[in-house]
Amino acid sequence: MELLVLGVVVLFIVIATVKFKMHPIFSLTIAAIASGFFLGMAPKSIMSTMVEGFGNTLSGIGLVIAFGTVIGIYLEKTGSTQVLANSILGIIGLKRSPLAMNLAGFVISIPVYCDSGYIILSSLNKAISKKTGIPVLVFAIALATGLYSAHVFVPPTPGPLAAAAILDADLGMVLIFGLLVAIPVSIAGYFWARFIGKSLQEDEILETAETKEKVPSTVQPFQAFLPLLVPIILIALKSVADYPTHPLGDGWAFSVLGFLGSPVIALLIGVFFAFALGRKVPSEEKKEWVPEAFKQAGAIVLITGAGGAFGAILRTMDIASIINLESSTGVGGLLIAFAISTVLKTAQGSSTVAIITTSAIIAPLLETFGLVSITDKALAVLAIGAGAMTVSHINDSYFWVVSQFSHMKVKTALRGHTLGTLVQGVVGILMILMIYAFV
Repeated sequence: MELLVLGVVVLFIVIATVKFKMHPIFSLTIAAIASGFFLGMAPKSIMSTMVEGFGNTLSGIGLVIAFGTVIGIYLEKTGSTQVLANSILGIIGLKRSPLAMNLAGFVISIPVYCDSGYIILSSLNKAISKKTGIPVLVFAIALATGLYSAHVFVPPTPGPLAAAAILDADLGMVLIFGLLVAIPVSIAGYFWARFIGKSLQEDEILETAETKEKVPSTVQPFQAFLPLLVPIILIALKSVADYPTHPLGDGWAFSVLGFLGSPVIALLIGVFFAFALGRKVPSEEKKEWVPEAFKQAGAIVLITGAGGAFGAILRTMDIASIINLESSTGVGGLLIAFAISTVLKTAQGSSTVAIITTSAIIAPLLETFGLVSITDKALAVLAIGAGAMTVSHINDSYFWVVSQFSHMKVKTALRGHTLGTLVQGVVGILMILMIYAFV
C-alpha cells in the first residue's frame, strides 16, 4: 500500500507539472498532503510534519539562495558575464575557442541560471564562428553543455543547494566534489560539440528577440571573478578545516574559517563584491536589481521548502523494507538515486523539480544504502544532480532557449543538445562512482 502511495504521488507530480502546468509549489504540497492521508496520518500530524520539514529544509539555505541570486543578477545586469566569457576566451585563445565558450558557460552558470546565461552569451557564438571558421553550432552546443554542468552540480545553484539541505549533506563537500565532477562533465560536452557540431546544419528560422549587450569598460576581469571565487574558496576552506583530522589545526584559523566559510557569510561577502560591479551604474537604473533577485529567489525557496515538506511526510514511511533494499550497497544507492532523478527529469522537464523530488524520496534510504558519511551524502546529492541533467528535451525550457537562440530546428536540437546532455549525465554518474570507489 505504501509503495503504491509513493508511485501515485510521484506520478501526480509529473502529470500535474507537465499536463496541467501546475506550479511545483502546489504539486509538491498537494502530494505531501495526499501522501499523509493515504498513509493514515492524522490531519494535525500531517500539518505539523509538513511545517517541520519546510522549516528545517530552509533554515540553512534560504538566505544562501537569496544571496546567490543577487550575485547572479549583478553579474548579468552589469555585463560581467560577457567580461568573464571574453577573459576566458583571451586565456585559451581563438584556436580552442569552443573550449573557451564551454568553460565560460561553466563558470557563469554557477550563480546565473543557465537559460539567462545562454541568452546573454549566444551572441558571441556567431561572432567567434566568423573569426575562426568553426561552425556556429559547435559553439552553441559547447556553450549549452558548459552552462548545464554547473547548473546541477555546483552550489550556490538552487538544485544542489536544495538537495544538500534535504539530505543533510555538508555544502562544502558538495561544492568540492561538485567541481570535481562538473568540470569533466563540462569537458565531455565540449568533445560532444566538436564531434556532432560539424555534422549539424544551421537552420533558418524567424529572428528571435536579441538582448542588448552590456559590457561596461569599467568592469575588469578580476572584479567579475571575485563574487564567484571568494565564496567558493571560503566554503571549500571551511570544509577542509572541518575535516576530522583538522588539517588546519583547531586554533584561531579554524574559528575564523568556520565563520567566514559558513555558506550564508561566504555568499554575503560575495554579494558585496557583486555590489562593487555596479558602483558606476546610476542608482535609478540598479534600484530594481535586488528586488528582482529576491523575486526570483522567492520561487526557488518556496519550491525547496515544499520539497522538504514532501520529504518529511515520506520519512514516516519505511520505504527500505517495503521495496526490500536491505542488501543494497552504496553503489546501488547512488545508481538508484541517479535512475529516479533521470526518470523524473525526462518526464517533466525541470532539473530543479527532479532534484528536489528525488532528494525527498532518497533521504529516508541513505542509511539503508550505507551512505551515511559526510562524503557519501555529498556524492548522493551529485548522483541526483547527474540524473537531473539526463536528458534535456522538448519539455525543458532550456531546450527551447538553446534551439531558438542557435537557430536550430527541433530535430537538430535533439541530435545536438539532447544527446549531449545524455552523454554528460552518463559521464557524471561514472565520475561519481569512481570518486566513491577511491575516497
